[in-house]
Amino acid sequence: MDENLGKPTKNFTMLAPPPNITGNLHIGHALTLSIQDAIVRWYRMSGYRVSWIPGTDHAGIGTQSVVERQLYKKKKLTRHDLGRENFINEVWKWRELHGNRIIEQMVKLPLWNLYHWKNLFFTMDSPRSHAVTNAFVKLFNDGMIYRDTRLVNWCCALGTAISDIEVDYETVPKRTFLKVPGHQESVEFGVLHKFAYPIADTSSGISELVVATTRIETMLGDCAVAIHPDDPRYKSLHGKKVIHPLLNKWMPIVCDAELVDMQFATGVVKVTPGHDINDYACARRHQLQIVNILNKDGTLNENCGIADLINKDRFEVRKDIINRLQSLGYYRDKDVNHEMRIAKCSRSGDIIEPMLQPQWYIKCKDMQLRALQDVKNGKMQIQPSYHVEEWNRWLGDCFSQNDWCISRQLWWGHPIPAYNLTYEKQKSDEGLWFAATSLFEAEQFVKNYFQQNNIPLQINYTLRQDEDVLDTWFSSALLPLSSLNWKGDQNIPEVYPTTMIETGFDILFFWIARMVMLCTYFSGKPPFERILLHAMVRDAQGRKMSKSLGNVIDPLNVIEGVTLEEMHQTIHNSSLSKSEIEKSIKLLTREFPEGIKACGTDSLRFGLINYTQQTRQINLNISYITSVLHFCNKLWNLFKFSNDRFSSLNYTTHITETVSCDSLIEVKNYLTLVDKYILSRLSDTVTKCQLGFEKFELFEVTKVVKDFMVEDLCGIYLEFIKPILYENSENIDTKKVQKTTLKVLETCLDTSLRLLHPFMPFLTEELWQSLVERCDNSIRLGSPDSIMMSRYPKVADFENQKNHIVEGDMKMVLSVIHAARSLRQSNNIPLGQPLPFIIWSDDRGLLDEQGPIKKYFQDIKKFIKASEIRMIDDKLQKESMETLIKDSAVTLISTNLKVYVPMSSILEIQKSTDVNNKSKASSNDPSGIFRTENLSKLTKKYEKIANEIENLQGRITKAEYLKKVPEKIKENDRKKLMVLIEQKIDLERNIKLAQSMDEYTRN
Repeated sequence: MDENLGKPTKNFTMLAPPPNITGNLHIGHALTLSIQDAIVRWYRMSGYRVSWIPGTDHAGIGTQSVVERQLYKKKKLTRHDLGRENFINEVWKWRELHGNRIIEQMVKLPLWNLYHWKNLFFTMDSPRSHAVTNAFVKLFNDGMIYRDTRLVNWCCALGTAISDIEVDYETVPKRTFLKVPGHQESVEFGVLHKFAYPIADTSSGISELVVATTRIETMLGDCAVAIHPDDPRYKSLHGKKVIHPLLNKWMPIVCDAELVDMQFATGVVKVTPGHDINDYACARRHQLQIVNILNKDGTLNENCGIADLINKDRFEVRKDIINRLQSLGYYRDKDVNHEMRIAKCSRSGDIIEPMLQPQWYIKCKDMQLRALQDVKNGKMQIQPSYHVEEWNRWLGDCFSQNDWCISRQLWWGHPIPAYNLTYEKQKSDEGLWFAATSLFEAEQFVKNYFQQNNIPLQINYTLRQDEDVLDTWFSSALLPLSSLNWKGDQNIPEVYPTTMIETGFDILFFWIARMVMLCTYFSGKPPFERILLHAMVRDAQGRKMSKSLGNVIDPLNVIEGVTLEEMHQTIHNSSLSKSEIEKSIKLLTREFPEGIKACGTDSLRFGLINYTQQTRQINLNISYITSVLHFCNKLWNLFKFSNDRFSSLNYTTHITETVSCDSLIEVKNYLTLVDKYILSRLSDTVTKCQLGFEKFELFEVTKVVKDFMVEDLCGIYLEFIKPILYENSENIDTKKVQKTTLKVLETCLDTSLRLLHPFMPFLTEELWQSLVERCDNSIRLGSPDSIMMSRYPKVADFENQKNHIVEGDMKMVLSVIHAARSLRQSNNIPLGQPLPFIIWSDDRGLLDEQGPIKKYFQDIKKFIKASEIRMIDDKLQKESMETLIKDSAVTLISTNLKVYVPMSSILEIQKSTDVNNKSKASSNDPSGIFRTENLSKLTKKYEKIANEIENLQGRITKAEYLKKVPEKIKENDRKKLMVLIEQKIDLERNIKLAQSMDEYTRN
């Protein structure tokens, strides 16, 4: 493929968002890859040297939790039963199995650069690991990474801190019992407990302060109670203390306007800085003691202060605390109708505990300011532009207050390259930390440290690597560099920065922003010129796709089809709980009772991309994807007809690397109106497709191409040229017209396939090859091997075919043809029966010798099968006009253009048809049935228009309409009303004529 690049002068580089190895690709991945692949193909066909970088992500917490569930489900083993090394081996086996499954799906989509699969990256392969290690060490040495003890989102079930994106929230309106991992009984939520803190000094006249909490078990970690400084109820308590009711320790009463809402409950807040983010901030403001009472597994530690509660689960302790407070007389009341927002781990389902833990952090302030500035200055463009507001919100608010926690307490992931030094008589309890690429390098740092600080080298010391791993987002944030084989040093790859990134808007902050911050820090340049975002895919009801709901759709099931039974089996083989499996099975049975019909890759890709016009949320309905099959079938039939005509008329195609209208120059004198029309529409389509790709509004391109091929090419052009191409004549002029028609048809087919190829690679390749096969051998040898290697149509090669006058004339001709055919249909006159028509207009320009009707008179006459056509204007005498109106059926095209057929001609054909029918069936009267059906249709149409007139008249006479509606809309409504009234008058006349005809023929 590199040999056929045609010496491109411009490069296009794009990173494919690596899917996690936690299972199979879902429909959201398919959307991202389909959009990216379409963009890649367009750039390649536009002459760029394309580098599209695929890979997979190790997904630390997600993969570890999935493997742990599978391990327990199949072998009843935990990771601790296996040990760290053996468990990691199990995860690598999972990666080999499911990583390959994902690649298989990516190939079937298909992806453009299959020849680049040898460069497929994995975020934990050797080159990426090397880059991650070196990046961490540099950031540490630059003072950008530090270690601190802070509150984090802690998942007790997984035993690790998790990021905000991995936290789900569930709101319960009142007392509710929820299942929590590791607990046999459901746990109570949505209850507000009230208990009292006795005042140490009662001289103020207040003996106690009552606090309210939904997490009463955390009261063992309380270090103060807070009141509002302006609350008049507690003015006398400023500077006083309370006594802990269970621990018998004195605690300060602090005044804090930020923490306390005087209107909520009693206006008193218990302060538990070790387990609440707001309380933590309060403790920092007042220099309060911060205590962590929980072990990493959610049990209480020795800091809880009550010996027999140590190592008991926090939710079991909840009941114990209530009982103790009640027995001591300090429990006051509870509210069982309290709305509560519960934080849950998206991976395990466990309740998140804010927990004080030492973690590694990256300083983000300077990096986030640079990222904000680069977007503001236009160095990076975010599209759609309304996402810039979200970008500014995240980087302006989130990182301005919190640095990025990059450590996780997992086994699967990049080991943190930090080494802890402890030695005799050291000043720090935690010891010293060194960042190094290896233990050997860390040893050298220790020796240097000892020498610089005059510490004997013979001293006893311990050096151990941190057991934690890096947040997955850290390694992913380096991908714009590491995927290009950057080693984490000063040598930035030549092709950096990449051209663009395309992904779902949900990871704008969690991935995109972090890539921008880290890669800009290391390279001095933003990693992308453009950030293109699409909406999230949800199911047809607008629900988030979730494995527990059973509404996650496998792209291969849509491509290849799947039975309901097979879908059920997939759910049974998953790691879902029994209740989740039952819920999923029920939903699948309701949504897909017949399974999913095989739609093929191209239908899926085209349908998904067309959905991106829904910019905020894509509610995916599989039936729409199935409907795209009809479009594919239409294309297949189009080429079947075309290739049949090419063969019958011995026509050879001329397919080259580029496509244009140059070959039509030699036959321009034989171009008919419909030829010029389709070429003008083709020119317009090429222009809009180019614009759609340049703006990255791909849904506009899919719409424009489909409309051209279905409506213009198949719906109009083919119907006009069929008589020409089926004409069997040796006449020289006929042959030239046929050759001209075939050249125009070939140009439209070749161009349309190239326009469509980025979205439908399989179908367009096969159909395009059918055109190449009809080339002369000399031409075929120079043709590209694949449509993918051909050039995308250029606007400049088609713009001279754009002709607004021709399109206007053609639309007028089509309106007359449609009106005439409507008259035939409404009166049951077959197209094979010639009819006389009368065209009336009071616009003399329409009936002028150079006007469209007279100019293309013969085309109109042929296509409406007219025995004759009379054209009359407003010069016709009033009596003659009244006779025409009285004795003719009519179809209104506009207020100044109508088509008539004399009822005498219709009656004559009806009588002839009646006689023929009677000769075939003695007792039936088909023509009478037809007339009855016709009268019924006319009546229904009349009633519909009458209702529209009534509704419109009612709307435009309302005072609010007259006062508020713009004059332009009023004018349009008045014109619409005039047309409807004329249609109603014409229908009244047609109904009367039909009734008269029916009565006449029966008599």
